[in-house]
Amino acid sequence: MIEQAMFDDAFLEKLRAAVSGAVLFDEPLSRYTSFGVGGKADAIIFPKNSEELSRAIACLGEEAVPFMPVGKGTNLIVRDGGYRGVVISLSGLHDLRIEEGVDGAVCIHAEAGAPLAYVVDLSLREGIAGMEFCAGIPGSVGGAVRMNAGAYGREIKDVVEKVAFITGKGEILEQDRGSLDFTYRRLALPPDLLILAAAFSLTRGDREEIRKKVEKILALRKEKHPLMYRNAGSIFKNPPGISAGRIIDETGLKGLQTGDARISEMHGNFIVNLGRAKAVDVLALIDTVKKRVFEERGIVLETEVCIIGEDR
Repeated sequence: MIEQAMFDDAFLEKLRAAVSGAVLFDEPLSRYTSFGVGGKADAIIFPKNSEELSRAIACLGEEAVPFMPVGKGTNLIVRDGGYRGVVISLSGLHDLRIEEGVDGAVCIHAEAGAPLAYVVDLSLREGIAGMEFCAGIPGSVGGAVRMNAGAYGREIKDVVEKVAFITGKGEILEQDRGSLDFTYRRLALPPDLLILAAAFSLTRGDREEIRKKVEKILALRKEKHPLMYRNAGSIFKNPPGISAGRIIDETGLKGLQTGDARISEMHGNFIVNLGRAKAVDVLALIDTVKKRVFEERGIVLETEVCIIGEDR
């Protein structure tokens, strides 16, 4: 492990100078994921703005220290052996602003660490239409863009106007929607690019109609999803023409349990933490589902969640 004692004094001084927020060592990542599982990171840092983030990344790059950005940790499973390197929490980068266009066009600019719920709430308060499909989607703006989050027939790519990135050298650049390579539940990016912020192209609308759409979607999510337990959202991508949850249901896997991890009886594409689940329990269920579905249906399920770290 990369422990504090193993960083030389010069590197520690540079890192602490770059980040005014906390710098924690040997920190359990179970505290920073919605699933509540995962081992320790060698370090986790909390930059408070884009300037600090840029300086921190440049510092880590100079020393060839691996790093991983994390927003709200809602689409993330960390293995029990933890992460070798530095986790960068983007929670301090949460600013939002509205830019008025012409003929009712509106752009919401959001930093990567802002919860997607903040963008939906701002849209509702200000009577801005276009983000309703994001209601109830957990996670941050950066994570939603990286995973091309979507629901009810729409995806983030449908509303993104441009995205700002930080390179591995700490440099900032922007790309317009037309130059971004979005696919189903993925934005293809070079490994040295980290999402800093996004701008969403929206329109003025009727506040009451927007409210009704948001409330309807939230009610549907509450009815169908096991929100009473910690989880990481949908585990698998939907194969063409059918939902992964339906396939898992039809193969009789709902309710299957390993340790304190269980395939939800409410929705087959959710695995829930009943309280003390370990990552190894969750990963065992994922492997079981993949194997059973392939054996019975000939379908190869792909994970939607991001899985990182090392086994014990």
